[in-house]
Amino acid sequence: MTHTLAMYQVDAFSDRVFAGNPAAVLILDDWLPEDVMQAIASENNLAETAFACPNVTGWDLRWFTPVHEADFCGHATLATAHILATEWGIDRELVFQTRVGELRVSMTEEGYRLDLPSLPPEPLHELPSPVAECFAGRQVTGFRNFENIFVELPDERAVRAFVPDLPRIAGIHPLGLVITARGDAHDFVSRYFVPGAGIPEDPVTGSTHATLVPYWAGKLGKRHLSAFQASARGGYLACELAGDRVLITGRAVTFMKAEIRLPL
Repeated sequence: MTHTLAMYQVDAFSDRVFAGNPAAVLILDDWLPEDVMQAIASENNLAETAFACPNVTGWDLRWFTPVHEADFCGHATLATAHILATEWGIDRELVFQTRVGELRVSMTEEGYRLDLPSLPPEPLHELPSPVAECFAGRQVTGFRNFENIFVELPDERAVRAFVPDLPRIAGIHPLGLVITARGDAHDFVSRYFVPGAGIPEDPVTGSTHATLVPYWAGKLGKRHLSAFQASARGGYLACELAGDRVLITGRAVTFMKAEIRLPL
């Protein structure tokens, strides 16, 4: 005997398929056992699989990488909002309860606007040795937040040309590595590597911008910023620092609707 569930795959931070960051989304009536949710995420082998359940004020939302449950994910939040809007017909602001507190998503003419907590950069006096080894002989600036190490490089060319030593970067797990620089066509660019979580390079990341936006807002002296994540798939993010919140606007498109079958 099997139990069937609908599952969607969404390309987030993109207005076309095969770009942006893919995430799987399941809208549940009640939580599945944690080992089953983790098994689904491992089977999908996407950066994130999102599971949402209704509550009295909106939705509870959880995210799983192929390896473990994640504390914070922006692109899978955007993907979930997109499915609730397009498949469930919900046209009001969506409120999600998560491990990092309340996240809100509203629909605008420019796309979905994510309202995330601002996570200002924390000083980092010395890079962890695996990261320092990746930049040996180079003058770089480092900072961090609760889940990632950030390294500022001299320019966009250096970010695009960086070849990650994934086994070395995996040595800082459960932390990930973000590299960033002032952009040519955008205010700043970035890339994100989390091999310890089963994500060699994340295509487009919302959560890292909760720290990148206050960092670059301080450096550039502006609240509204344009960002580009320079992965192979790539993605554009329109960003705003609004007090203790970061607002990120992006689009999303559904790639697939599937029926998955779980053993009872």
